[in-house]
Amino acid sequence: MTSRQLPRRSVLLGSLGVLAAGSVASCGGSGPGPAGTRLIGPHSEEVRAAERLRRARGQRVVAHRITAQPTTVDLGGRTVETWAYGDSVPGPVLRTTAGDLLRVELTNSLPDETSIHWHGLALSNDMDGVPGITQDPIRAGDGFTYELTTPDPGTYFFHPHSGVQLDRGLYGVLVVDDRAEPGGYDQEWVVVLDDWVDGTGRTPDDVLVGLVSMSGMGHGGAMGEGMFSSLLGGAGDVDYPQYLVNGRTPAAPATLSGKPGERARIRIINAGSDTAFRLALGGHRLTVTHSDGFPVRPVTTDALLIGMGERYDVTVDLADGVFPLVAAAEGKAGVGMALVRTAAGAAPEPEVRIRELGRQVLLGTDLAASSGVGLVRRSVDRQFDVVLGGTIMPYRWTINGASFPDTRALDVASGERVRLRIRNQSMMFHPVHLHGHTFGLVEGGARKDTVIVKPMQSLEVDLDSDNPGQWALHCHNIYHAETGMMTVLSYRS
Repeated sequence: MTSRQLPRRSVLLGSLGVLAAGSVASCGGSGPGPAGTRLIGPHSEEVRAAERLRRARGQRVVAHRITAQPTTVDLGGRTVETWAYGDSVPGPVLRTTAGDLLRVELTNSLPDETSIHWHGLALSNDMDGVPGITQDPIRAGDGFTYELTTPDPGTYFFHPHSGVQLDRGLYGVLVVDDRAEPGGYDQEWVVVLDDWVDGTGRTPDDVLVGLVSMSGMGHGGAMGEGMFSSLLGGAGDVDYPQYLVNGRTPAAPATLSGKPGERARIRIINAGSDTAFRLALGGHRLTVTHSDGFPVRPVTTDALLIGMGERYDVTVDLADGVFPLVAAAEGKAGVGMALVRTAAGAAPEPEVRIRELGRQVLLGTDLAASSGVGLVRRSVDRQFDVVLGGTIMPYRWTINGASFPDTRALDVASGERVRLRIRNQSMMFHPVHLHGHTFGLVEGGARKDTVIVKPMQSLEVDLDSDNPGQWALHCHNIYHAETGMMTVLSYRS
């Protein structure tokens, strides 16, 4: 069953016409409205002007070709049919240096429409890859060329913004290097975490149908089923048969090989659709240096709790031996595992449990921005309430009481300091992701584009409206977004 056959209100049904009608009166906003009522769309002169400012004379071009296609992959003793970028899961690691122009020619060889969203980048709005908001969907058999400046160093990733395709194998990594990188490490390891269901007897579309109809095909992972009490007050909605690290199960783990005493930089991405992961490296502590691409004041911890869509960079000094890197599904039963090997010796069993997971656990809200990275202090021009709601039965998720595309957009004008007061009035945690911008946590100050909001709790974030266009704001649980928890930060003039 393809995503277009599903009995649902898809996030793809949004259109600029819907936005124009729905964003005249922003729900929960304060302060004077933006001048006039002209919506700044993805192909407006303001968007083109913003991209021109990012582009420098003699800008280096980094070009790639990617094909989204059905394929068969080996997850480590289990072969499954899925959709992927090329023939591997994860897909390719693309690499640029800050300021480069990235040009990616995407060929859609899937039996359905698709797109690519460049998660975390402050890019040109027409390249953001959200069908119905920033571009037309890329039809089966067609192609599209994404061309965007990669302005900020950091760890990012890319994935579709079409239906629940993220819960297949359609994701890859984008690393934007810093021209002034201080180094201080001997090697780098990219680690991608994922929850996996495709090809194991059901597809993500089957899961969505099961959640919406409550037929039992999707629901699982209730609080208390994991190896620890959940720090998020619960788990996700889907009971996954596999959890992967770099596309491999614990039975055949991916491995980092090094030497004792080396310092490794690990770039960690949670590409999962419904699962937060508690990650630790046996016998080691992790020093967190970056969150969602931006430097933080370094903090050393035993474990990290990583929401869907979040990315962290850590450094670790490698000990002598063979050590499991364990990603425990928060609030669920199951783990992903990889290995760090600096000596000969037997690998740990796939069911290994490590003490670090039960010690100090750090969340993104515990971090503070490095000096010079935090938002400049200024008064707030506009405030919005972003109230997260919804229920399992019926399976419907909302922002400010409505499900997308019926949500009211958050109307802003360029040059404003905007505060979002995010209040979670549901019994689920939600990793809230804003496209095209980073925000600063009002308490703590870390610069992020994705942040976990726990059940029945609130937090406030500030952002500068410095990137014109139409930008999705949504829960990065793909099943919550697909059933309504999404709105738009809408620039007007």
